[in-house]
Amino acid sequence: MLDLGLPHLYSGKVRDIYDAGEGRLLMVASDRISAFDVVMEEPVPNKGAVLTAMSEFWFDMFAELAPSHLISTRLDSLPVSAQSPEIAGKFMLCQRAEMLPIECIVRGYLSGSAWKEYQRSQTMHGEPLPDGLLESSKLPSTVFTPSTKAEEGHDLNISFAEAAELIGDELALEVRDLAIALYERGAAHAAEKGIIIADTKFEFGLIDGVLSLCDEVLTPDSSRFWPTEDWRPGSTPPSFDKQPVRDFLEALDWDKQPPPPPLPPEVVSATSSRYVEAYERICGRSLPVG
Repeated sequence: MLDLGLPHLYSGKVRDIYDAGEGRLLMVASDRISAFDVVMEEPVPNKGAVLTAMSEFWFDMFAELAPSHLISTRLDSLPVSAQSPEIAGKFMLCQRAEMLPIECIVRGYLSGSAWKEYQRSQTMHGEPLPDGLLESSKLPSTVFTPSTKAEEGHDLNISFAEAAELIGDELALEVRDLAIALYERGAAHAAEKGIIIADTKFEFGLIDGVLSLCDEVLTPDSSRFWPTEDWRPGSTPPSFDKQPVRDFLEALDWDKQPPPPPLPPEVVSATSSRYVEAYERICGRSLPVG
């Protein structure tokens, strides 16, 4: 955590959040990486820059669908004390929002925890799915599958009805429809670049009573990105994320509790390359790194 001359509010696995005054937050995306809920000792170069630049790209693309909390990513927009070169390209100055108490997950393909549930009960978040689907199958239609936000441990999958109980029927419908629209717009753009967005997680909040898109958006940390050419139903495609880290750790005799084992330089480098490639392919830009 850096001393930026601002009140420090929170540090998560990836982000550090500061009070920037006047109803604003400074969100700094670090190069930290976690696996199995444990933060590794080695940073992944350019990871924070990818999360910030990619989120800014999507906020801009989605502006006609939803307002966002993003104010600026320019260093000179910050209070003077916080204008540190160390955070250049890795931060967002944002409006404070009243965050909704649900994770807004949207799925276009059957993978992860949804695939495990389907194997057990042929359902996804308790709702029946057709027979004969395979791992990584494209779903018949895009599905909104919310979950809780757990203070500790893992989030819990909930039904749409349970989400409506938490935030109200009208807002739940608005959130569901917006999340699906955002996913489908983003997935269509990524498909043109040869990438499948299998699923993603959105965060929403209310700013002056208006539903707004917050936090990170369609990044390798919040989404499954698959190369289109490697997608085959019945298998798990390689993903543009921390897969090299997970694969390395899975091959070790490690109990997945702190402290984590050290990551070899080649694993760190491979992970960094995947994040950068995801950004540059989807956004069509070179990563602005220092």
